[in-house]
Formats: sequence, C-alpha cells, structure tokens
Amino acid sequence: MNGDLNEVERIRRLIRKGEGLTIEFKESGRALSKSVYQTVCAFLNRNGGNILLGVADDGRITGIDQGNISRIKRDFASTLNNREKISPPPYLALNEIEIGGVTILQVFVPESSQVHHCAGRIFDRNEDGDIDITGNTRSVAELYIRKQNSYSENRIYPHAELADLREDLIARVRKIAGIQRKDHPWTRMDDMELLKSAQLHQVNLETGKSGITLAGILLLGKDESILSAVPHHRTDLILRIKNVDRYDDRDVVHTNLIDSYDRIMAFIAKHLPDPFHLERDTRVSLRELIFREIASNILIHREYSNPFPAKLIIGKDDVRTENSNKSHGFGLIDPKSFSPFPKNPVIARFFREIGRADELGSGVRNLTKYGETYGGRMPELMEGDIFRTIVYLPTADKKDVTTEVTMEVTTEVAMEVLFLSAFHGEMSRRELQARLGLKNAEHFRQKYIVPALESGLIEMTIPDKPKSRLQQYRLTEKGGEELEEMRKRHPFGR
Repeated sequence: MNGDLNEVERIRRLIRKGEGLTIEFKESGRALSKSVYQTVCAFLNRNGGNILLGVADDGRITGIDQGNISRIKRDFASTLNNREKISPPPYLALNEIEIGGVTILQVFVPESSQVHHCAGRIFDRNEDGDIDITGNTRSVAELYIRKQNSYSENRIYPHAELADLREDLIARVRKIAGIQRKDHPWTRMDDMELLKSAQLHQVNLETGKSGITLAGILLLGKDESILSAVPHHRTDLILRIKNVDRYDDRDVVHTNLIDSYDRIMAFIAKHLPDPFHLERDTRVSLRELIFREIASNILIHREYSNPFPAKLIIGKDDVRTENSNKSHGFGLIDPKSFSPFPKNPVIARFFREIGRADELGSGVRNLTKYGETYGGRMPELMEGDIFRTIVYLPTADKKDVTTEVTMEVTTEVAMEVLFLSAFHGEMSRRELQARLGLKNAEHFRQKYIVPALESGLIEMTIPDKPKSRLQQYRLTEKGGEELEEMRKRHPFGR
C-alpha cells in the first residue's frame, strides 16, 4: 500500500485537474469495466496518461472494495497479456494508493511507439474521451505516420534484408523467449514472422516503403550492418581506479544490443564486489539486481540518432553512466514521484520478452531500493539530454556527516540568494544568473534552478517547454513562505 504523502498529493492534483486528454477516472468499485482497456489502448496510441480506478467522473473519490483489489489487479495483468484483448501487449501495473481513508488504483500508461488494438479495434484519445477510429482510414494512417516519425527506433531501412541479420541470434532469441514463457508465440514463427510480431519490420503508410527498422538492426543485426546504419554506435566500459588519467581496463562494445548487454554484465561481474545479502531467508545478488537495470537502461533508453557514445565508468567509490537521451525533463529523478517515459518502446518490449528488463518503472524502484543497501547511499539518476546515473559502491564512505551537513547549509544559503533575486516577479535564467554574479550557466542550472524546481520552491512560466528561449521562473506560494522563513533565520538577507 502506498501512503507516501508526496504520492497522495500528486494524485490529488491529478483529480483536481479533472478528466481530459491524459487523465481518466473509472469507479470500478468491484470489477473492471471493458472501457478501461479501451482507455489503455487510446493512451498508448496518443500521448499516454493516468487512469485512476475508484474515482467517479465528477472527481469524487469512491474507492475500491478491499476484498476485490487483489482480483482486480490479477484480472488487469492477465487481460493485458491476452493478445486478443490488447495487441501488442503493454507492460503496466496497478499501484495501490490510500487516500481519504479509502484505496484507489492508479496506472500510468506511457505513450507507445507502436499502434495498439483493443479487441481488434483501434482507439485514439481526445479531450472528450476514447474514440474508435478503426473505420476511419485517414485517422488510422495518421496514427501510424505519427508513431513512425516520433521514435528513431522505427526508422525503416527498405534495403535491409534477413541476410543483414544474424540467423544464430534470432534462433537464440526464439529459444530464450520460449524459456521465459513456454507458450511464447515466437517459438512457432519463422524469422520474418518474428520480426513483424516484434515490430522490427514495419510498413510506412506515408511512403509505402517497408523493411527492417533501426530497432531490428540494433537488436539482431550483424556488426557490419549495425555500423552501416549507426556508425557512431558504441558503449565504452572503463575501469578507472589506479590509473585515473586513463584506465586500468576497458572494453569498447560495437555489437548488437543483446550481446552488448552480456558484455556489460560480464565487465561488471569482473570488477565489482557482490556482498552477501539475504531477502526472506534467500540469498540474492545485489550486484545483479542493480546492474541489470543499469545495463538495460544504457541500451534501451538511448537516443540512437545522437552520436554521443554511452559510457559506464567504474571508479573507486562509484559507478557512473552516461547515454544520450530524449529528455522529458531535467534534474534529479525522485523515485517516489517518478513517471516513466519509454524512450525506445519496441526495444524495451523486446528486452522484456527475453527477460533482460522489467516492466516500465519497476527497474528504477529496484535500483533505488537495492542501491542504497549496496553502497550505503541512494543512487542518483539525472534526466537531461545526457542521462546520467551514479551508483555508490560498498567501499564508499557511508557516514560522512560533515559533508552532508555542509551540503545542506550550502544548499540553503544558495536557495536564499536565489529567492532574494527571484522575488521580484518573473525572471529569466540569464537575469537570475547575472543578479547573482555567476558565470557558469550549467553550474547555475544544476546547483540553483534544478533543486529549487524539484523542491517546488519555484516554477516555470512555460512548463510544457522547459527549454524555451522565453522561459522564465517565479516563486511558488511554498517558495514565498520559505523565503520569509529564511529571512527570519538570516536577517542579513533582507
């Protein structure tokens, strides 16, 4: 049961917004209605959204009958895995949230790069709800075109053939999928049928061209085919402990994503400890749980149209990763309020089918849960054009109280100065930076703007376009109250 105050407040804000393009309420007190799955399909096909079960159309929180919660969650999971109901099947989970003394269920449905069907029908979303567009040829064509233009993984290579892929790798994938699920449909398909089922072979309805996609080449291609399609494709694995100017060990990986995953995990196993850890009287590998997510994240969520090379660097005290990213925000990610966005949904789904990744969002929860146990400090995930992670190692200093206190004091003083500057209406980043006398824009953004935004002390004037050249910032009500408190504690700030 999730009773976290931040989560509850986030849900209350969603309810206050009311139903719309990305929010849907369903009472569903005792059972799920068929319309829930139509909404799932519509959200997948449009911009994604949140479905709240146990909330009436007018926003009243009616709750879910306690005796039916487990059954509803089971029915939801089994129906989503039924290809006759939702195809292709998404990976979603219902979260329990206690609010106002009752329990509601919430599911975040991400936008998909694929076109989904519900019981053989295609649904899209607008402000008025879910629309069946199956018979509207133009709307269906526009939907396919929008999906193909939104994700670089869907780029079609019409001259690529099965001969450009590794036959042995396709056979291996088929076998792994069968181990994951005995009745997996891939086990009964030939190579081309498997590619089409996994959306690795598509048709562009705008041009009429069909062929293997970039995702198909990256996942199953021969090395020369991959480097022909994506010449900059590289994952750099570095051990830098003794020779900090260069490296102690290195592996530069140019191959397909499946073998890349195995090479990353092998490099991790070679150089990182795996301390003894019991969970419910069973020993589990913290290293495996943590770096399984790290490895899949580097590969699944990379923006492959960007030439920035992915990196995993093992240092004395931590492991740091970097990969190019199609950002949906910036700054540190708070796992408690994190809403996952699929960066390459086709690749992500493929990884899940072969057991190399978990459902969307669960990996981050595992990373933060086990990462703190592993290294004594919570891992850090930073969203931006370059996605960065830091996982602390068991050898890291776990109790540097002086450093923690110093950081808290520094942050507070920095915030006070920012507020004093920003208190005069709306200001741009350049105006704030100039007022503080700071020269480094990136340092100012990371140390001042990002923490203040994440704390809810300031807000953007154009929140839907965080990188707009017209972007400005202003104090929130909470920020104004905090400013007054800081002025009381620090009279010199007046």
